[in-house]
Amino acid sequence: MTTPPLASLDAVAPRAAVRVRVRVRSSDAAARAVVEAKLITAGLRPAEAPDASPQDVLVAVGGTVEGAIAACRPGLPGGQERLLVVADVLSRNGALQALRAGVRAMVLAAEATPERLAATVHSAHRGEGRLSHLALTRLLDGSPEPAGPGRSPGSPSLTGRQLQVLRLMADGHGNEAIAATLRCSKHTVKNVIYELMGQLQVRNRAHAVAHAVRTGLI
Repeated sequence: MTTPPLASLDAVAPRAAVRVRVRVRSSDAAARAVVEAKLITAGLRPAEAPDASPQDVLVAVGGTVEGAIAACRPGLPGGQERLLVVADVLSRNGALQALRAGVRAMVLAAEATPERLAATVHSAHRGEGRLSHLALTRLLDGSPEPAGPGRSPGSPSLTGRQLQVLRLMADGHGNEAIAATLRCSKHTVKNVIYELMGQLQVRNRAHAVAHAVRTGLI
């Protein structure tokens, strides 16, 4: 089976006339609501019925590509090939992992206008590969990735617990899920995140994950 050629999302295709059923999945309810609202604006109302089909376009939303994929993998219908990812940040490794996982299309949340989302959904439904310009640039960029956790020059030194929390945040987990995974209290998780924000000098969770990906902390 040959992989369809990838096209730049900048060349937005006209909306197809065929009816497309789309589903949105995310561990972040707010991020999911934003994407669903944009799809509705574009004339694509997300399906809520439980009868999932491999013909559906599944839109996975997350802070990172890896986190978006992790949030939607459980319960995927057999033969699901129409997978689209909307992420806040994108690394070259993330793009490669997405392609290996069968993702047909990727778009950054900042670029995801209603029109662009609709065009990408229709492309995924047709089985076409479609990447945003930035995603395509990252994928084709031959420069090496950072050399692992904490090794990027000038990056702060984090404790093992801080790195665990940061990785779970990148996978899209909330405080309660992180606390359950690490077997600690939500209060402890909040304290660790507060310390992370200060050390990384970031504004919020998404900014923390973006900074960690860029500097090779995770």
